[in-house]
Amino acid sequence: MKRNIGIVILVISILWILHTFSKNFITDPSFESFIARKDQILTDKNLWISLIRNHIVLALISLITGPLGIIKAIRSKSKTFHRWNGRLYMLSIVLNFIPGIYVSFFATGGLLSTIGFLILNSLWLVTTLLGFYYIRRRNVKLHSQWITRSFFLSFANIAIYIITAISHHLMKVAYEHSYIIAVWLSWMLTLIAAEFMIRKRMFV
Repeated sequence: MKRNIGIVILVISILWILHTFSKNFITDPSFESFIARKDQILTDKNLWISLIRNHIVLALISLITGPLGIIKAIRSKSKTFHRWNGRLYMLSIVLNFIPGIYVSFFATGGLLSTIGFLILNSLWLVTTLLGFYYIRRRNVKLHSQWITRSFFLSFANIAIYIITAISHHLMKVAYEHSYIIAVWLSWMLTLIAAEFMIRKRMFV
């Protein structure tokens, strides 16, 4: 069961990476459709595009290094690989904090979305740093718990996409309102999922 959960998570991560990369770097590299959805004027379009690209690439790195770190069958094969993979995972999130904060101020939905994203970005950084803090002190249990929370927050973008689609297209809620709801629910639901996995000891 635990192994199957890990494989499912890895497959979801890979599929989302392929979807996100093709959408933002092949289909619409200028982000025109993304910008068209916004209800705010970008003060510096080129800067926003540059930072959103960095934000996306770093997030994709965290999505591939995350599963390789939390799946026991993979990490138990090589402690050296696990350490370097973990360092890359942590670095991708630390470096993503500033781009994430910047693009938050231009999020669809205005102030409410911005606040939701600021909370999400802060939780992602703090949970990651706590995971690093505890492994440096050789507390593997707490390290595993905090990194699990951090990794599940990496799925917030998927959650936003799904919740927005359901709310806007199926429930006919205005796109702006759907997006605000999705931003707030994304980090709440992913943290709930992480707590479930921690209590079931899925990745220990």
